[in-house]
This record gives sequence, structure tokens and C-alpha cells, in this order.
Amino acid sequence: MSVQVVYRTSVTAIGGRTGKARSDDGRIDVELSTPKELGGDGGAGTNPEQLFAAGYAACFLGALKVAGQQLKLKVPPDASITATVGIVPRSQGGFGITADLAIALPGVDAESAHQLVETAHQICPYSNATRNNVDVVLTIT
Repeated sequence: MSVQVVYRTSVTAIGGRTGKARSDDGRIDVELSTPKELGGDGGAGTNPEQLFAAGYAACFLGALKVAGQQLKLKVPPDASITATVGIVPRSQGGFGITADLAIALPGVDAESAHQLVETAHQICPYSNATRNNVDVVLTIT
């Protein structure tokens, strides 16, 4: 099966959780450090979970805007997503992640907000990539 990729990017990590990550275009160039909760020194760098949370939050907000267009519902300009990502041990061994998305849609009625969030969850590439593999909780705040 052939897939037409509409966008592709690359990021190279060196040194693992205590190292660096840099995108192929240089727009991301970050120091990485391991949180104390995971046995690290809690240094000043970011970590993969923060990067995942930022990506998921931004992507889901973009999907909300597409959902708004499809449903003919207005997504307010001050809408926001707070993604909280956690590391959890898996019963099968190793570790997994959890993602909780707090979705703020100021001024949007509850029924419209629910429609927007459910539609966005079907559109968002992060939601589609994590479905049936990562516990994702969506909360409209």
C-alpha cells in the first residue's frame, strides 16, 4: 500500500534523556535532562514527555479548528489545550504513557464543545496515533 506523506520532518537525539535534540531545519535545538522522578538530576533541559505534551496540545487545538469548520461551529480565539503527559509502568513490562487533555473553549455551550472535542479527537494525528495504545482522557474545562 502506497501512502502519500503530506509533511515530514526529522529530529536527531544524541545522549538519550540527558543529551540534546535538534531538528533537521534547526528550529528545535534543545538540551535534554531527565526528571528527578525518573532518576535524573532534574536539570534545566526539557524532556521527551514535555515535547510530546507540547506537540499533542498544539495539534489537538489545530484539529479543533478543523472540526469547527466542518461542524460550522466557532472555536474562540482564546481556546486552549493543556496536555499533561505521564509515564506509567506497563503490566507487560516496560513503560507507557498517559495523556490528559484539558480543553478550554470559553463561551462555547456544553453540547457544541462536546461535538467539537469528539470530532477533533477523530481528526488529530496524535489522537489517531495513540488510540487503543495510550490512555487519553479528554476534559472540557
